[in-house]
Amino acid sequence: MAVPASKKPLLLSFLWFGLFVAAASAGSFYESFDITWGDGRADIYETGQLLTCTLDKVSGSGFQSKKEYLYASLLGVIAFCQTLMNSVFPPELRFAVTKHFNTLFQLFSSYCYFDITEIDGVNTNELYDAVQLYLTSSTVTSNRLSLTRATNSSSTTFSLSSNDSIADTFDSATVLWEHVVAQRQTQTFAWRPMPDEKRGFTLRVEKKDKSFILGSYLDHIMETANEIRRKNQDRFLYTNSRGGGGMDSRGLPWESVPFKHPSTFETLAMDPAKKREIIEDLKDFAECEYFYRKTGRAWKRGYLLYGPPGTGKSSMIAAMANYLGYDIYDLELAEVRSNSELRKLLMKTSSKSIIVIEDIDCSIDLKNRSKKKQSYYEPEMMLTGSGLGGDEGNGNTITLSGLLNFTDGLWSCCGSERIFVFTTNHIEKLDPALLRSGRMDMHVYMSYCTFASVKILLKNYLGYEEGDLSDDVLKELERVVDKAEITPADVSECLIKNKRDKERAVSELLEDMKRRAERNEKHGKLRGQIGRLAVADDAEEQEKRALDSSYGEEEEIEDSICKSSED
Repeated sequence: MAVPASKKPLLLSFLWFGLFVAAASAGSFYESFDITWGDGRADIYETGQLLTCTLDKVSGSGFQSKKEYLYASLLGVIAFCQTLMNSVFPPELRFAVTKHFNTLFQLFSSYCYFDITEIDGVNTNELYDAVQLYLTSSTVTSNRLSLTRATNSSSTTFSLSSNDSIADTFDSATVLWEHVVAQRQTQTFAWRPMPDEKRGFTLRVEKKDKSFILGSYLDHIMETANEIRRKNQDRFLYTNSRGGGGMDSRGLPWESVPFKHPSTFETLAMDPAKKREIIEDLKDFAECEYFYRKTGRAWKRGYLLYGPPGTGKSSMIAAMANYLGYDIYDLELAEVRSNSELRKLLMKTSSKSIIVIEDIDCSIDLKNRSKKKQSYYEPEMMLTGSGLGGDEGNGNTITLSGLLNFTDGLWSCCGSERIFVFTTNHIEKLDPALLRSGRMDMHVYMSYCTFASVKILLKNYLGYEEGDLSDDVLKELERVVDKAEITPADVSECLIKNKRDKERAVSELLEDMKRRAERNEKHGKLRGQIGRLAVADDAEEQEKRALDSSYGEEEEIEDSICKSSED
């Protein structure tokens, strides 16, 4: 460390005296370093528990003045005193000296410091993520950067390296950001795993600028980070860690991959009127924060997508995420053991997200309340098929009330601008409590292909526009499509198989629809006959019961008459 000869030696000696006191109090020091001024140099190095100071002449006439030589000698005396302090003064006194020195240092310092840690207690610090994202637009001026690119990601991320710093300017005030990374001490016991490193940012602001830029500067960081998120084309698909209690490298219960599903409402094969209705509902939801706040409602929305397999329920979810720019949290209930873990997962979801539970009728047994009467101690519903002994009571114990609180209770309010989406192939199997308004606000039936949806698929896969197909083909498609009961997945498979031959693709699709229509018609007649036979059997059974009851009544009358005559 070089000190110009023009500086006041008293200040230098005072600072080094405080440094030696702090080092002596801590009981350790650097291995060696030197101080130079003018042509003189003082080397200080550690030998065991002793500090040795040597004064050398570098060039010229040595030290420029006798006063400087005296101050350099004082450093040697201080080095000798360090040994006495370690052996004479107790640790409590050394700690008190260090504490007062730090207080004195902060008193004379012209800066104040603010720490922003990655994890605040048990919660993730959103400000840390915002600062990290904000600095990506400023780190291009830094000499050292960390470059990362996630799996399947389309962009490279620039970030500040560990323990590196960068300056930023806001409202003519200069601040300094430092990325602090330190190893976390090994914990003998922890109720949840923590990342191996403690990460955070330290903000250095001049004291004179603290009062008028701190609040507005942090607001500027949050707004800039949100704008960067909106411009970022990469969405993320999250899934809960295996076993419910698992954690990722940051101690979070969700694992993520970049979400790059190409589905949009333009490519979605469904009725255009229903599609417009859903788009308008999503748009109103995203733009009506004030309305939800004014009416005292949580800013959330629930959608139930139901219909036969292959009708595009997953594609609908992807189209919703791409339209709104939201992340998707795919909740696997088979990996959640209890209601408390379900709440913890909800707490770790971010705003502007879609929380999805697919095939909810297969994940949870919801028939208990309607099919059988439960005992007082029996849970309202139990998770099935988890492989953890659900039926024996040793596995998952998610109850219906826990799931309802997850979607519409107090815990559903720990966040904002979120959409809950349930999918099922059999809506009749769901408990009515899940279907009422306020939980599932919109029930969207994903039907078989209609004539309008077939035209959308022909345009997507074969490039057919309105008027490219002959009127005869269009009329034939319109005639058989409803009778065929064919799903968009089946139509897509037929078109993909013949994508290089458009005419053959349309011809095979039409033939497939005709075969399905004829088969459904035959099955319909058979079902009608079976239904009529069942009705006849029911009528015959009811007639027999009526006759049996009448015979029983006649026998009772005869018995009563006989008894009365005997009396």
